[in-house]
Amino acid sequence: MGLQARRSAGPRRGVLQLLPLPLLLLLLLLLLRPGACGAAAPGGAEAPTLYLWKTGPWGRCMGDECGPGGIQTRAVWCAHVEGWTTLHTNCKQAERPSNQQNCFKVCDWHKELYDWRLGPWNQCQPVISKSLEKPPECIKGEEGIQVREITCIQKEKDIPAEDIICEYFEPKPLLEQACLIPCQQDCIVSEFSAWSECSKTCGSGLQHRTRHVVAPPQFGGSGCPNLTEFQVCQSSPCEDEESMYSLHVGPWSSCSMPHSRQVRQARRRGKNKEREKDRGKGVKDPEARELIKKKRNRNRQNRQENKYWDIQIGYQTREVMCTNKTGKAADLSFCRQEKLPMTFQSCVITKECQVSEWSEWSPCSKTCHDMTSPRGNRVRTRIIRQFPIGSEKECPELEEKEPCVSQGDAVAPCATYGWRTTEWAECRVDPLLSQQDKRRGNQTALCGGGVQTREVYCVQANENLLSHLNTHKDKEASKPVDLKSCTGPVPNTTQLCHIPCPIECEVSPWSAWGPCTYENCNDQQGKKGFKLRKRRITNEPTGGSGGTGNCPHLLEAIPCEEPSCYEWKAVRLGDCEPDNGKECGPGTQVQEVVCINSDGEEVDRQLCRDAIFPIPVACYAPCPKDCVLSTWSAWSSCSHTCSGKTTEGKQIRARSILAYAGDEGGAHCPNSSALQEVRSCNEHPCTVYHWQTGPWGQCIEDTSVSSFNTTTTWNGEASCSVGMQTRKVICVRVNVGQVGPKKCPENLRPETVRPCLLPCRKDCIVTPYSDWTSCPNSCKEGDSGVRKQSRHRVIIQQPANGGRDCTDPLYEEKVCEAPQVCQSYRWKTHKWRRCQLVPWSVRQDSPGAQEGCGPGRQARAITCRKQDGGQAGIHECLWYAGPVPALTQACQIPCQDDCQFTSWSKFSSCNGDCGAVRTRKRTIVGKSKKKEKCKNSHLYPLIETQYCPCDKYNAQPVGNWSDCILPEGKVEVLLGVKTQGDTKECGQGYRYQAMACYDQNGRLVETSRCNSHGYIEEACIIPCPSDCKLSEWSNWSRCSKSCGSGVKVRSKWLREKPYNGGRPCPKLDHVNQAQVYEVVPCHSDCNQYIWVTEPWSICKVTFVNMRDNCGEGVQTRKVRCMQNTADGPSDHVEDYLCDPEEMPLGSRECKLPCPEDCVISEWSPWTRCTLPCSQSSFRQRSADPIRQPADEGRACPNAVEKEPCNLNKNCFHYDYNVTDWSTCQLSEKAVCGNGIKTRMLDCVRSDGKSVDLKYCEELGLEKTWQMNTSCMVECPVNCQLSDWSPWSECSQTCGLTGKMIRRRTVTQPFQGDGRPCPALMEQSKPCPVKPCYQWQYGQWSLCQVQDAQCGEGTRTRNISCVVSDGSTDDFNKVVDEEFCTDIEPIIDGNKKMVLEETCTKPCPGDCYLKDWSSWSLCQLTCVNGEDLGFGGIQVRSRAVIIQELENQHLCPEQMLETKSCNDGQCYEYKWMASAWKGSSRTVWCQRSDGINVTGGCLVVRQPDADRSCNPPCSQPHSYCSEMRTCSCEEGYTEVMSSNGTLEQCTLIPVVVIPTVEDKRGDVKTSRAVHPTQSSSNPTGRGRTWFLQPFGPDGRLKTWVYGVAAGAFVLLIFIVSMIYLACKKPKKPQRRQNNRLKPLTLAYDGDADM
Repeated sequence: MGLQARRSAGPRRGVLQLLPLPLLLLLLLLLLRPGACGAAAPGGAEAPTLYLWKTGPWGRCMGDECGPGGIQTRAVWCAHVEGWTTLHTNCKQAERPSNQQNCFKVCDWHKELYDWRLGPWNQCQPVISKSLEKPPECIKGEEGIQVREITCIQKEKDIPAEDIICEYFEPKPLLEQACLIPCQQDCIVSEFSAWSECSKTCGSGLQHRTRHVVAPPQFGGSGCPNLTEFQVCQSSPCEDEESMYSLHVGPWSSCSMPHSRQVRQARRRGKNKEREKDRGKGVKDPEARELIKKKRNRNRQNRQENKYWDIQIGYQTREVMCTNKTGKAADLSFCRQEKLPMTFQSCVITKECQVSEWSEWSPCSKTCHDMTSPRGNRVRTRIIRQFPIGSEKECPELEEKEPCVSQGDAVAPCATYGWRTTEWAECRVDPLLSQQDKRRGNQTALCGGGVQTREVYCVQANENLLSHLNTHKDKEASKPVDLKSCTGPVPNTTQLCHIPCPIECEVSPWSAWGPCTYENCNDQQGKKGFKLRKRRITNEPTGGSGGTGNCPHLLEAIPCEEPSCYEWKAVRLGDCEPDNGKECGPGTQVQEVVCINSDGEEVDRQLCRDAIFPIPVACYAPCPKDCVLSTWSAWSSCSHTCSGKTTEGKQIRARSILAYAGDEGGAHCPNSSALQEVRSCNEHPCTVYHWQTGPWGQCIEDTSVSSFNTTTTWNGEASCSVGMQTRKVICVRVNVGQVGPKKCPENLRPETVRPCLLPCRKDCIVTPYSDWTSCPNSCKEGDSGVRKQSRHRVIIQQPANGGRDCTDPLYEEKVCEAPQVCQSYRWKTHKWRRCQLVPWSVRQDSPGAQEGCGPGRQARAITCRKQDGGQAGIHECLWYAGPVPALTQACQIPCQDDCQFTSWSKFSSCNGDCGAVRTRKRTIVGKSKKKEKCKNSHLYPLIETQYCPCDKYNAQPVGNWSDCILPEGKVEVLLGVKTQGDTKECGQGYRYQAMACYDQNGRLVETSRCNSHGYIEEACIIPCPSDCKLSEWSNWSRCSKSCGSGVKVRSKWLREKPYNGGRPCPKLDHVNQAQVYEVVPCHSDCNQYIWVTEPWSICKVTFVNMRDNCGEGVQTRKVRCMQNTADGPSDHVEDYLCDPEEMPLGSRECKLPCPEDCVISEWSPWTRCTLPCSQSSFRQRSADPIRQPADEGRACPNAVEKEPCNLNKNCFHYDYNVTDWSTCQLSEKAVCGNGIKTRMLDCVRSDGKSVDLKYCEELGLEKTWQMNTSCMVECPVNCQLSDWSPWSECSQTCGLTGKMIRRRTVTQPFQGDGRPCPALMEQSKPCPVKPCYQWQYGQWSLCQVQDAQCGEGTRTRNISCVVSDGSTDDFNKVVDEEFCTDIEPIIDGNKKMVLEETCTKPCPGDCYLKDWSSWSLCQLTCVNGEDLGFGGIQVRSRAVIIQELENQHLCPEQMLETKSCNDGQCYEYKWMASAWKGSSRTVWCQRSDGINVTGGCLVVRQPDADRSCNPPCSQPHSYCSEMRTCSCEEGYTEVMSSNGTLEQCTLIPVVVIPTVEDKRGDVKTSRAVHPTQSSSNPTGRGRTWFLQPFGPDGRLKTWVYGVAAGAFVLLIFIVSMIYLACKKPKKPQRRQNNRLKPLTLAYDGDADM
């Protein structure tokens, strides 16, 4: 098409050229006319299309089956060109697109079959818009873009699939990405080496120096400069003529098989018939003889032996020629040499490795279906058909693996595994610091918060096991499996727990002793009774033995006579009623009584019908002029609580004289003894008895009671049957001991038997046994121990309450059945075959060709055998038998003139003597015995000697000491209670240091040679952690309030700080200045101590009227503070214990009535004020007349007093108050956990004083406070550690630095005041020292060309067994090869030993390449020290060496080789410059690791190496500055011309300051800047003022001494002033008359002021 178009364009172009210009313009106008091109003539073409088919997107692929059989649909509609939808008939039906198509239905299981294949990113291409403008200096690089191919493939067949399949599972990865084209990097080379020696020892030669490539050119950088420089060198003139010719050997040809016999013979006949005739006809062709022998032997050979190796021995040849200095060939005759090099040799034909086809894929190793766990693998293999011979290429991989998933309906789901746990063990409580020392002795009784543990095991999870451990009915657990099978988070093995604390029994104080009463009032027998006193339980106990068993006795009894159950009690005494209705004189007082029982409770009066009713009391109503006495006081409290031989209880009451009698006829006052009465009290003996109960015994099953049908709960625990509990009850006499039971009241005897509920029995439950562990199947050397397999099970419920014990063993083991015999394999080598020479046709012209002797090659067969000699597959030996023995070797068929010997024998053994020798021998064999030259022992020695090693060994320690390691095994802890995590953590252990053994040459040998077991052992101590120790509790402080509710405190102080990781101390409480303190509320009974008054004394009249004995005076009484008890006030105590404000008056003014005056009684108590207090309300008191006045005209006054109720004076309001909260109160046995904080109510008077609670209670005030609240004391959880893991394998297999490590982990972190975790979670100890033996190459020999001067030769090296101590700074020392016999011969990770290689020795005059330089350091592509991600690169190079100048044109190119690397670094290149020397300096480029290089630094930033001024500085005293401008020397100033150049340097005038001594002044001058100092002033016009202390002769000037002297005087003056200012003034003498001396207070900084 294109061709036709081009052809037709030819004539058209010609026609246009022929048309004149006006016609061309006309044609152009016609073409541009509207409609000329676009519109057709009307009716000439179709109308434009107005309606088009439109399609929607394809829907989802639908279908019944997965795969390619699905169908997907889409919407198709007809639309106008302007966009609106119309009828389908408007569009052409023929062009209608299909609305459905076949598709691939993707299912979930396709995910394993299809995947995205990501192609490699292609090269980074620059972005066109940004690449137009390039910056002058490249900093980071150029932005670019790179793309890659992405296809969806079916993995199995490796064929492309539709993208939609892969997109179903994963969105399509990115097709393109931004990238960076780094800056061009030029080639960077090192510095030149030193010059070599001259190439010739005489005459004119060359010497060279070389450098190597440090970094290759990258990203379009410039290439490398020449790596070689050479120069001509001259030596002394040559005496002999230099040889112009050298014998040169070429490389060996490839190994080839000899031609068949017929071909060779035909060739030979055609070539040289003459030579054929000359040879004797009778002599058989030696080649023919060899062929005949081959045929004979062929049938004998075992073809099986060479099944895998096709060894064919061929020959190879090389060319020998003579070359001159220019490298041109010359005739061999120019190279004068007796013996020419061999031009042929035997060789082995190279054969490549041949392998079979791949086998089928094995079944998937994972036979179950599970998407969560890892996939299985499937394998396919191939075998080696033919092993390689003489080939560099190894055989390819023989096994291939790939992940797989089993699929299909028949595939069972995989077993899933889950964690299971045993029951929690008992709760363990560790004591808190605040309750540490003494209570720790009885740890079993502790309660509160603690820690409990459990075991975790792994089981195969199954639906019917989900209820495991959730129900107690069926605890059938599944058997444990290996812990590695469970993958989820491991359940906790420790948790905090709580042991409920027993509530201690609390009792009230004893009541007062009751009256003598019958033991049983319903059965009043005999005359024996008891006085009882009681107390009650204020706080019921819980825990312990339960019930009231822990409470003290609540009742005490005293035997008494004449008991009664009911008696009358006088409530008040009536007024004195004179007899016979008189107004005064003797009379009686009637007592108001009530009937009370023995407990003092008021009862029905009928019950006292048998009791003696109190008789009226005789009294006396004084008549006028009679003596008047006061009423009797109340009886005092009894002086003793009981009566004995030496003690007797007494009570006293008294009365006093209120008025004396008149002179006439009045009744006189009694004497003083009649004013007091004494009576006996508490006449019962001091023998107190009570019932004492023992603790309740164990709950024993009671067979008499039928067991419950259902399980009930008792104290929250399930109970299954009724039992009985008994206890011992005895009668005890206080302070004596047990007495007979009749002494105690029988009817009040506590019960001795009670029913109880027995908790359900819990049997031991264990899991079934796990499967037997698999028998070890390793075939390691020395693994000759008894092989065992084991199984175990786990206790998931411990026995309790008499349940069945766990008697069955939890661990079983058995010896494995006879293990499979560990087969070992070995290579069997067969006899060497005949030595095969180079074919006769090749060697026929060489000496010995007719003889059939000379060098050749021979082969042998090898087979694989079992250790017992049986046949085995060759692959077994490849795996297990080490390297393949040599299949061929060089051999020699001796010629007639050759000497033949046996092989050398082994060296004889050394007898151990130092300095002895050992020998080896050989003998002459065959015809050689007769040859004289073979008997020459100098040329052919028959015996060789060698000195025996003279071994001396010395041991020395190496490395650091290990950690201190405790002996293995657990120990019993403090209380003999073995608990998890209580391993021995401290005490005496041992630390180890490795011992190394060296021989006399400093070579490391086995430690056993030094009679050492490998370690020095030293005892060491791991200090035990010492916890914080606190003092005992102090005594409780007094209650903060003497009346009402307050708090009391007790504390503990620090006694010993923690060390070595012991438990920490609580933080010091700065308020209480104590480490630990307890605050509890306390209540002081406001009536605990009361003021007790005796009756007032008689009124002592001040001015006694002897006649009337009356008048005003003073009366006193005794006031004492006494302790109040249930029996009344008892003991006299210190006055400060009673409230001083409440203290009654001890004296008062009084008025003793005269005999005829009215006498009135004491004032009655004040009536109570009505609340609230108000001055409008009043209180009053009154007094009654006792004796009427004699004069009837003088009546007794109205004795009533009134006063207003004043707040806080005589009237008070009362309100409740609460104390502060106590500290968290735990039970006595608890150490942590839940407790309560308490506070108390207090009744407070309106003046702020605490009073007895009864005042608030009487008012019925509302109590809105909560008195108790729960609180928490954090439990001290000691750090729990796992056991030490077993020691790890040694980190090094040999050497000095190997370490074994063991670790432990924290199973429970410490909490609160628990002991912290130790820092040492890992321990190490050195491994026994083992010498590191390895094979090591020796140095390559020089290139040896046999029998020639240059050309292709060989170089060799040997391998030796070396020993080292494994450290980097230890060099290897050669030892006997026997030490390396057990070591696989691998050097530098390569099994293939290369001991010989071809090399080229240059001929004199040749231009050749030097050896490769060593690989450079790995260098990254970086910007500002950041890697750009292009990977590292290493480089090496070969420089060209020239020997003759005229051969330069024959030189090869210098070579460069790169490889990528991983451990690269970023390097920076910087310009460096030496100091200026005159106007020049050296400038060079340096890499950041200090290597000087060429290239790498930016040329635009290169510093100047030359700074000479232009024009030069020719003026006197001028020099060229760093700024390349002329400046003046020091002491001169510049004079500049108008164009800014220096005109001249003028001397600066000097200012002289004269001195006294020599009038020569110190120079204070302006100097020019020193030429060697840098200056910021470009023109050098800066000025510096300075003083010069030194003179021209180097001595200090005089003015310096003057200044120093002045400074010294000034210093002394300042010190003197300071001394005088600080000196204290003398104290003035005291004057005698200092009465008016003012008081002065001096604050001395003491905070106590």
